[in-house]
Parts: sequence; structure tokens; C-alpha cells
Amino acid sequence: MVRFGWLVLIVALWGLHQDFWFWREARPLVFGFLPVGLAYHGAYCLAVAGLMWLLTRTAWPSHLEGASTADKDSRR
Repeated sequence: MVRFGWLVLIVALWGLHQDFWFWREARPLVFGFLPVGLAYHGAYCLAVAGLMWLLTRTAWPSHLEGASTADKDSRR
């Protein structure tokens, strides 16, 4: 069930990336100088970075960590 929740969150953020609602108008300006589309993409990038941080902290497969240290030892 947790994997399904991560998948839903990833698909939702992918859907939010297709922001057709800010294509035609630069107004309103955020903070008085930043076009709304650029501000949206800045916030979107922060949200995706946060999601990637959460995924690597909670959903990273632990068996991959053991494999990477074993590969390093075999190369020596």
C-alpha cells in the first residue's frame, strides 16, 4: 500500500508539471517582479526535490547498499 502511495504522489507531481494554465499570461507578478509561471516552476522544483529526498530516505532498497560495498571490495 505504501508503494501505491508513492506512485500516486509521483504521478500527481508529473501531472502538475504539465502546467498549461500559465502559458499565455505573465501576470500576476509574484513578489512584484517574478512572472507567475517562473514562480510556479521554482515551487515545483522544490516540491520534486523534496519528494526525491523522501524517496531516498524511506523507499531506497537496502539490498542495493550491500551490493555496492561488496563491489568495491571485489575491485581491490
